[in-house]
Amino acid sequence: MGHSETVWDQRSEMVFTKDLNGIDHVTLKAPRGASARVSLHGGQVVSWKNERGEELLFTSSKAIFKPPKAMRGGIPICFPQFGNRGSLEQHGFARNKTWSIDNDPPPLHPNVSQGKISVDLVLKPSEDDLKCWPHCFELRLRVSLAMDGDLTIISRIRNVDAKPFSFSFAYHTYFSVSDISEVRIEGLETLDYLDNLCQRERFTEQGDAITFESEVDRVYLGSPNVIAILDHEKKQTFVIRKEGLPDVVVWNPWEKKSKTMVDFGDEEYKQMLCVDGAAVEKPITLKPGEEWTGRLELSAVPSTYCSEDTD
Repeated sequence: MGHSETVWDQRSEMVFTKDLNGIDHVTLKAPRGASARVSLHGGQVVSWKNERGEELLFTSSKAIFKPPKAMRGGIPICFPQFGNRGSLEQHGFARNKTWSIDNDPPPLHPNVSQGKISVDLVLKPSEDDLKCWPHCFELRLRVSLAMDGDLTIISRIRNVDAKPFSFSFAYHTYFSVSDISEVRIEGLETLDYLDNLCQRERFTEQGDAITFESEVDRVYLGSPNVIAILDHEKKQTFVIRKEGLPDVVVWNPWEKKSKTMVDFGDEEYKQMLCVDGAAVEKPITLKPGEEWTGRLELSAVPSTYCSEDTD
């Protein structure tokens, strides 16, 4: 794994384990105590902890960890379809497949991994995948943890087929929050959004910030590359920086829908919020040989921080 340029001994900070179902996990550990754990089932980040060992991502207490079910929580990869916007299973198949360690990935810009510990994964289509989605692709994922605990995920999708294909994509990030009624999102004001609770009808955001009093399921369009989630009770702000991902999905199931989901606790909607960097409204089209890159960087900082400071 010597491909990443880091400022400490990478080998001693990367731990390989198996869970109770025999699924391989890779844990990245930063010197000051922050960590991130990635499951090879789905290429899914299943844990991200700060220097104090506090979990920053939500995982349901009723999550199902046995394949082929995707785990409810963490950061599932939605590809090549988001939601039910197509003929494939909900959110596509990438989150339900077994990924491989990519020991020799094509190079990224050297600065991308400078001072970070990284693991590279790759997903290529199986024969069954090609039956339901007949396109040859390579999906490469680099998960990196910086010394200060910031988490970066870079996806690269290459068309290795003889014909073009189109796809949608999302990092379906489940953030852990203290109380959803005490949380607000800044950076999406005045944007248009598609409301999935109203047959994807288009509206314009009217609030100074997004707050939560009922179920929310929206796709914000043409969003800025930096947004913030402010958790007043924890006095903590998540800063989301993204590239190549023009949309932001915001989702909280609230009380009624929570009770219909077998892998989600009835009251757990109070402790979670999904805010996804995504490319949903306009699918991405790649010609043969072309590659798309989507990047997500997550930081957790004290709430004296404000979205105005994230430029």
